[in-house]
Amino acid sequence: MHRGAYALAILATGFMAGPASAYMAYVSNEKDNTMTVVDTATMQVVKTVNVGQRPRGITISHDGKHIYLCASDDDSIEVIDTATLEIVDTLPSGPDPELFVLSPDGKTLYVANEDDNLVTVIDIEGKKVLAEIPVGVEPEGMGISPDGKTMVNTSETTNMAHFIDTSSHEITDNVLVDARPRFVEFTPDGKQAWVSAEIGGTVSVIDNQTREVVQKITFEISGLRAESIQPVGVRITADGKKAYVALGPANRVAVINTQTYEVEKYVLVGQRVWQLAFTPDQKTIISTNGVSNDITFIDVATDEPVQSVTVGALPWGVVVSPN
Repeated sequence: MHRGAYALAILATGFMAGPASAYMAYVSNEKDNTMTVVDTATMQVVKTVNVGQRPRGITISHDGKHIYLCASDDDSIEVIDTATLEIVDTLPSGPDPELFVLSPDGKTLYVANEDDNLVTVIDIEGKKVLAEIPVGVEPEGMGISPDGKTMVNTSETTNMAHFIDTSSHEITDNVLVDARPRFVEFTPDGKQAWVSAEIGGTVSVIDNQTREVVQKITFEISGLRAESIQPVGVRITADGKKAYVALGPANRVAVINTQTYEVEKYVLVGQRVWQLAFTPDQKTIISTNGVSNDITFIDVATDEPVQSVTVGALPWGVVVSPN
């Protein structure tokens, strides 16, 4: 169905597909130094919060009480209270924090510091740096295995995925992927790490035991040149059956069957789709669309776009409250 017709059908019936629970989505807006709070049940903006300079990576504590936000140009990670939406603390981050990942136990943040080619390991409660791990040039993508034993960082210029033992903070394997790797997502069973390559235009599926690339996923969209298809954010459903990949200036999210590695659908969203986040009930996945300054809600059951919501300038990251 055409998106306009779909919207008219929604208005006519008074029904809109979407999550039943009122989870809050938090969107970092890179250009205007704000965070937008969106109610995922009503799909409406409830508040805009001023934050640090050039906010990008964003995540939330497992209990939902605190947001962690990379204020990249302030060389800081801000801690925001979700009840008051006030900045209540900062964490040491190293220079130019861009992306990070929270450990499964919620105690440790692993931060990519793009300017000095390091991954910084932060003890959240102690507010101290536990380790600095040298990696490749321009580190960005960060992912952690469900058991918390393995963390993966990607280096944009070195074109590698670095597998790091979280107990020793040592690199155990370096896996060559395609040009400008941007994001890492582990499958729920921890057996694979999916690494997107923005300029290479691929997603490399890496076996977490052998540390070898077992599949390389490519994308083809009729009417678009290959160089406009730039994979960035990756998310995999909790049942491990479907993967969603944000394709940058292709303005689409690819839906992939994780068993066959085939692209089953391309979902048209806003312009320059960057990152993705599920609602906890897995009924909806949300994309950030940087150039069109909005986010798009996608129904996971049908893989259809439901609604786009205007947020701040150049939305980059998104996270949804766990409760």
